[in-house]
Amino acid sequence: MKLLIVIKEQEFSMEVAPKESVLELKQKVQHILNIPPTLQILTVCGLELMDGLDMEDYPTISHGTKVVLTIKHCCSDQQFPISTDEQQCRKIRINVKFSARKMNIEVERSETVRSLKEKIHIIDGTPMKRMSLVLGGRELEEDYRYLSEYGVSEYSEIIVFLKNMSRMVADPPSRKLEVVVQTSSSLMNGARIPLEMNDLNTVNELREMLLSRKILPFDDYIFIHKQRIMKDNCSLRWHGVDNGDNLYVFKGTVC
Repeated sequence: MKLLIVIKEQEFSMEVAPKESVLELKQKVQHILNIPPTLQILTVCGLELMDGLDMEDYPTISHGTKVVLTIKHCCSDQQFPISTDEQQCRKIRINVKFSARKMNIEVERSETVRSLKEKIHIIDGTPMKRMSLVLGGRELEEDYRYLSEYGVSEYSEIIVFLKNMSRMVADPPSRKLEVVVQTSSSLMNGARIPLEMNDLNTVNELREMLLSRKILPFDDYIFIHKQRIMKDNCSLRWHGVDNGDNLYVFKGTVC
């Protein structure tokens, strides 16, 4: 089948086989553009293609599919602009300031406020429920919004205030989510499985539901939401899953 490789304002077609891996596709691109595979990011419909998977593992890839190529920002002789998606996902360093001390933390702007609080808790031991994070005089009020939505950027200074026990606000109540689990083409021929879940359900609970209902054959699986591998013990709310979102499932494990 032929794929359309799109980079900047250029595009060209490339012949690939369904069994070819993403890495092999990157190697073909290297022969044409002289861009090392380690500096390439290939995406289809906003989903980054993973080196270890084959073309047929992606249900959205077929004859004529557009594959967007962007270049990692670490390339010193960069000839192409960094995509907005890549800027959103790259790691940045921020300054976290307490009343009497500071510390630096590395995060991605695509992380949520809650995940930043968890990192602070792991490093410093401060209880998450007592934290109030403030950037430029504005409180980061909603735990499940992305840091990028609050304008967090490289070297932003976030101040941590501690709430009084009497002023602590309970977590918002759980809510129902309607999501779609999308399998790869090699797994159930790329099925789309609508599910109703509680946003406090963990990824492990999602997996167990699919296995117990025999929707998926018994095996190890990776779940992906918005180009990020989901953590088994974290809830859908923690991952920022919203109503109507797609969750992609592939066979495999994370080492």
